[in-house]
Amino acid sequence: MQSIDMTERRIDGREVYSGKILHVMVDRVTLPDGKEATREYVGHPGAVCVVPINEKGEVLCVRQFRYTHGRVFLEIPAGKLEPGETDRPAAALRELREETGAVCETLTHIGDFVPSPAILGEVISMYIAEGLSIGETDPDDDEFIDVEAIPLDKLAEMCVSGEITDGKTIAAVLKAKYIFDKR
Repeated sequence: MQSIDMTERRIDGREVYSGKILHVMVDRVTLPDGKEATREYVGHPGAVCVVPINEKGEVLCVRQFRYTHGRVFLEIPAGKLEPGETDRPAAALRELREETGAVCETLTHIGDFVPSPAILGEVISMYIAEGLSIGETDPDDDEFIDVEAIPLDKLAEMCVSGEITDGKTIAAVLKAKYIFDKR
């Protein structure tokens, strides 16, 4: 079977909205068959998320209100990269400390998560944090967070049952469970 080039090539584009986090773009592209099409997408600086696992096998989770959905979500600690930031492990350590008060001895990258590749340019780097020491939280001024420790097995069950619906949390927790089960 011969491989077909499915690459679309950008002709030109424009930014129709530029916000603090998001940039809405409209590009004209050339399709593999030579025809032209329009692609609308949201640019995003990227993000990190952390599965912080304590010595009891519990994951430090955060509960926070998510305005877009009008409800509180149970998630793992996470956050966007700051403008110009490229050191994803440092960003993960920052978010871990800010949201849970934890610092870790070991931070392991377990892959990247692309939440919605058709329209969103966000890539979320996922990490496991181990050897935790707990200190004071330091959330952003607009973050109101409750921290809760949940056993990894129970958290994985919550992901599978649909109790947790946040995509990055589901992906990272299930990867972490798989990794810990293989140890």
